[in-house]
This record gives sequence, C-alpha cells and structure tokens, in this order.
Amino acid sequence: MSAQARAPHTARTPVQQAALIVGAVFLLVGVLGFIPGVTTHYGTMEFAAHHSEAKLLGIFQVSVLHNLVHLAFGIAGLALSRTAAQARSYLLVGGAVYLVLWLYGLLIDRDSGANFVPVNTADNWLHFLLGLGMIALGALLTRGRSTTHAAA
Repeated sequence: MSAQARAPHTARTPVQQAALIVGAVFLLVGVLGFIPGVTTHYGTMEFAAHHSEAKLLGIFQVSVLHNLVHLAFGIAGLALSRTAAQARSYLLVGGAVYLVLWLYGLLIDRDSGANFVPVNTADNWLHFLLGLGMIALGALLTRGRSTTHAAA
C-alpha cells in the first residue's frame, strides 16, 4: 500500500498552511518577547505602557500586553487553520486588525498614555507589512477556490 493511500484525508489547503505558519510565527514571537536577551532592556518591560523600553531583537518595542497579543494571534492562527474558510477569515480579519494597528501607531502621540500597546516606528512598519501580507495571503490563496468544502 502506498504512503498516499495510507495518508488520512487531512491535507491542508495552501490558505490553511499559510494560516498555520503565520500563527506559528506569532506564537514564537510572543514567546520570544518574554525571553531576556532576545528582548533587550527586559527589566524595563511594563504590562501596558509607553514607558516600556523592552525591545524584541533590540528593535521592536514590546510590553507584556504586546507579547500576549502575539500569543493570542498565534493560538488563533493554529486553531483557525483547521478549515480553509476559517484560515481565510483569520488572514483577512487579522490583516485588517494589523492595518488598523498601523494607523493607530501613526496617529497617536507615542509619549502619551494612548501608546499603551506600545509601538515604535519599527513596530508600525512591521504592522503595515503584516497587514498587507496577511490580507494578500488570504485573498490570493483562495482566489478562484471555494472554501466551503474544505477538509476539516
């Protein structure tokens, strides 16, 4: 019996694979945000305030809340990659959320209490690229395909 004949019908569609990978990366980033050394100035990390000088990889400003959001997006990506329709929604809605976060980061005064996430310039442009990338994946990987009959 061939390996293909023995394999259960659980093959993931490209959009499901993309959601799984994006979710895994978010999960990894969320965990790394809590590791001293990977996150510089770890001792200054706040729960949710612009005073946090902690920076993931020395570049992206993070806080406990910021890391928890990454973990939540990661768990959501893993969970929603189970069907093509859910994976597509995760990528499209998640991308839209990141574009809103990008706009938020551009409009707020970074030295005010409104910067509770917190975000810096590097975060803003990463959020922009993530938003565009997630939306592109969700749209392009399902273009011309029905997501209603995808494998569970």
